[in-house]
Formats: sequence, C-alpha cells, structure tokens
Amino acid sequence: MKAAVATVFASFLLAPSAFAAGDPEVAALQVGLRQHGFYAGTVDGVLGGSTVDAVRRFQSRRGLSADGVPGARTRSALGLYGRQAPLGRRVLAAGMRGWDVAALQFALAWHGFPSGGFDGHLGASTVRALRAFQAWSGLVADGRAGPQVLAALRSPAPVCPIGLAHPVAGPYGDGFGPRGNRFHAGLDYPAGAGAAVAAAASGRVTFAGRYGGGWGRLVVVDHGQGTKTWYAHLSRIAARVGQYLRTGQLLGRVGSSGNASGPHLHFEVQVRGATVDPLTGF
Repeated sequence: MKAAVATVFASFLLAPSAFAAGDPEVAALQVGLRQHGFYAGTVDGVLGGSTVDAVRRFQSRRGLSADGVPGARTRSALGLYGRQAPLGRRVLAAGMRGWDVAALQFALAWHGFPSGGFDGHLGASTVRALRAFQAWSGLVADGRAGPQVLAALRSPAPVCPIGLAHPVAGPYGDGFGPRGNRFHAGLDYPAGAGAAVAAAASGRVTFAGRYGGGWGRLVVVDHGQGTKTWYAHLSRIAARVGQYLRTGQLLGRVGSSGNASGPHLHFEVQVRGATVDPLTGF
C-alpha cells in the first residue's frame, strides 16, 4: 500500500528532494487533512502510517474507497487544499491559498526561512519569508514564487560552515525541523535554571539584552563567514556587546525568559540570515 501511495506522489516531487525529514508535497497533503480535521500529527512531509490512516479516514467519511491512496478523487474531495496543482504549476503570489502554497511554506522552512504555521495561505508572514529567501538566493525579492524560486528550492538546504561545541552540558531535546504544524528553527537544551551557557564557537557579541518576539534575554555571537549563533530564554546575561568570546566561554545562564514553558536554552544558527540545523556544525 505504501508503494502505491508513493507512486501517486512520484510525479509531484521537486526532484530530487532536498529535505532531510520529508517531502513538500506530502506535507501539503498533511496540511489539507489537518484543515479538514483528519490529521493531528506533525506536518513533517513523511508518508508514514499516521498520514495514510488519516487519508483512509477522510476517504471513508467522504464515501470514497478507503485505500489510503490520495488519488484524483481524494484530492478533489479535499477541496482547495487538494484540487490545486502541485508546487510549480502556477506562479504563487500574496493572497493565494492551496496545496502548492503549503508545499512552498514547507520548502522555505527547510531552507532556513520558516513563516509560522503551515496553513496553505500565502499571507504576510509567508511573503516576508519568501522575499527573504529570494534575497538570500540572489533573486529579485518580489514575493512571487515562480520558476527561479523553485529552482533555488531544489538546491540542498544550507548547513553550518563552522565547527560548533554544544553550548550547554547535557543532551538536547527538541531538534531542528517540523513540530506540530510549525517549524522549530533550532535546538532546545533542557537544563536547570541557572545552568551555564557557553559560546558554541569563538566570535564577537553583537547583541545582549531583551529581545521581542518571545526570545526573552538573548545573546547573539558573530563568528564570521556570515554565521551567527543565538542563545535565547536566558535568566542572566554574562556578556556584553563588542566582547570577543572564546569557544566554551560563559555568556549567560539558562532561564525561561520570553515565551518559554520552562527553563531551557533555545539555540539557533543563522548563515547569512537563514536558520540552519545546528547539528550540521557538531
């Protein structure tokens, strides 16, 4: 059965997939199923059992053959989030909705430009992410996703160009990638309040203070090569702007400032403004 479902998607792929954890077209299917209340899992682009089961439940409710294969009739029944063509069949612009928009949101997130929730709506946050990706890729930042944008999205996702050390002693929890219907752009290190946070690489502090958008107390370190590391939700900051830090040097203490449910460090790596998986630097 899984092979049959994979065959349905074979003609939709961005080819070859540049995404570590899933395919944009499968993510678009998951968004459509979510919109109809049949899928509550993570929008991860992975064609696993929970997604196939959600397709079967949707088919059964719509009076279709419950084979788990998202064919033409199933997609038609999904309405706007199923009938619309796969990514690349039309130029996407502000205000559009549909399957292809959801696929675009997923692809942008994996390339370092998440836009909030995966909802299949090319609203203001997705337009901002799209323009940022276009500028990052050397394209005209007009907020329209046409052939040049899709060609850029076929390239491998960016990685960290420098070596990193873990900023907190102990294992990380949540990783880089989809979480629910959103995208988690860094690593979360669960630790007790007050635990030491160290610079992951040598560099100069460019920000140290409170930062809006839920970050709380934040330190940003510039390492050169367009690479910056971000350390969020700190309880205390132990570095100042302009200070040069060596790898492993204390810069703050774990806390829960900003939008945090408990003490932990949210750690991000950005390369020329694109968030990348920190694990590519360890």
